[in-house]
Amino acid sequence: MGVINTGNFAKALWPGINSWFGLSYKEWPEEYCFLFDEEKSTKSYEEEVGVSGFGLAAEKSEGSGIIYDEASQSFISRYTNKTYTLGFIITQELIEDNQYDISIIGKNKSKALAFSMRQTKEILAANIYNRAFTGTGNPTYGDGQVLLYNAHPTKAGGTFSNVPTVAADLSEAALEQACIDIAGFKNDRGLKISIMPKTLIIPKELMFEAERILKSTLQNDTANNAINALKSTGMFTGGVKVNHYLTDTDAWFIRTNCPDGMKYFNRIDTEFAMDNDFDTTNAKFKARFRCSFGNTDPRGIYGSAGA
Repeated sequence: MGVINTGNFAKALWPGINSWFGLSYKEWPEEYCFLFDEEKSTKSYEEEVGVSGFGLAAEKSEGSGIIYDEASQSFISRYTNKTYTLGFIITQELIEDNQYDISIIGKNKSKALAFSMRQTKEILAANIYNRAFTGTGNPTYGDGQVLLYNAHPTKAGGTFSNVPTVAADLSEAALEQACIDIAGFKNDRGLKISIMPKTLIIPKELMFEAERILKSTLQNDTANNAINALKSTGMFTGGVKVNHYLTDTDAWFIRTNCPDGMKYFNRIDTEFAMDNDFDTTNAKFKARFRCSFGNTDPRGIYGSAGA
């Protein structure tokens, strides 16, 4: 158990320190909220069950009977709410003998605890994207496949892909092909559905390239006197979101308008508490939250690992 005592803050016991630093850095605004749609949870876990609809109508010859079809449940996605905690302890002696504003070892440490909790949630969210592609150890979802895969099964048979045929770096051509691929998504019975790109999600390394690609009036990086079709069609209504917790410098992702795609279940908001231990009289601070991040329908996301 980690205990903050006079040995941790020996300098705090003597006057003469001009300033303390390291706990007052600014942080990025919340970014996980752009990666997922948030829903409130009231249970240990949440399950979302897919439903396959009907196929195409069949021609009926005169006098023959109607052909009947069946609908059934499809793949099940489970979100298990896990608990995340962190705390620290300060000895009474350090509190008593500190020669400076008590906030140095009390209030500011509580700010540091809040900072750690926020960073934890950001990393949990981003890791769903960081581990989205095929590979050992990557999580699987309701259909038994990793998040971004070229052969997601459908209930009626067959597969669909939410990755490029060949992994590509971010470019105007790659984004145009991604938009075409997404517009070709079908439901579990093979019927066409209106799925369109919504938000482009990129690591910090691609923010200037994305700006040039999507904001140029004419085609990017060519001598062609042609309009920038991505801009003129307003293809990304949700804009471009830079996520500073993505670890692959050339991977990029597109969230679509699929109604049940990337989801975050908030079971318990981050809560803080403090108390004093009766025997040691140490001050104890703690924080906790409960949540889960995942995917219900892989049509809600498209991505490339980069070339």
